[in-house]
Amino acid sequence: MNLSFFDQFMSPTLLGVPLIAIAMLIPWLLFPNPSNRWLNNRLMTLQSWFIHNFTKQIFLPINTPGHKWALILASLMLLLMSLNLLGLLPYTFTPTTQLSLNMGLAVPLWLATVIIGLRNQPTVALGHLLPEGTPTPLIPVLIIIETISLFIRPLALGVRLTANLTAGHLLIQLIATAAFVLLPIMPTVSILTSIVLFLLTLLEVAVAMIQAYVFVLLLSLYLQENV
Repeated sequence: MNLSFFDQFMSPTLLGVPLIAIAMLIPWLLFPNPSNRWLNNRLMTLQSWFIHNFTKQIFLPINTPGHKWALILASLMLLLMSLNLLGLLPYTFTPTTQLSLNMGLAVPLWLATVIIGLRNQPTVALGHLLPEGTPTPLIPVLIIIETISLFIRPLALGVRLTANLTAGHLLIQLIATAAFVLLPIMPTVSILTSIVLFLLTLLEVAVAMIQAYVFVLLLSLYLQENV
């Protein structure tokens, strides 16, 4: 049976039951549970240090009412990062390569920030659609442009995460296939290709963490505008 390069992005099923729910729940089992002990192990200390510094950096420019989102954004960051990193392991499935999942995360959170802005400070929220000092003839055009850019935000969030991870996985598979095919024909070229594959894998590990951070950072910026 000939497999396509895009078969790795198909949602896995077992006896007709989709396994994407299991792929999303398993990463949570890897994180240690907090305890009331004075002294924790190294993994627990590292996790607490990471969450503390992440929330401190993300919410530093945000007003106090927006700090209620700390739990949501920190949990989203850990979920996206763990899904992206575990998807780089062989014979695994990456749920974040599915545009439907990413849009399902981006649209409700973006919509929540917009609704909060319209409810708490409607004048300021609507003022973002028209920059100050705009010439009168350009007002209708700018309002249309700003409205379109506002509704494109969740689409950009979901597509950015999907495209980066999909492109990285495809590159890894293409280079790995090339190295495997060239091994009996040109061993030297195959070794060089394997070195490139190793470096690309390190790059994809960085991309997996950076894209999770960018996703949450942009949501925090949208929240900052509406709080």
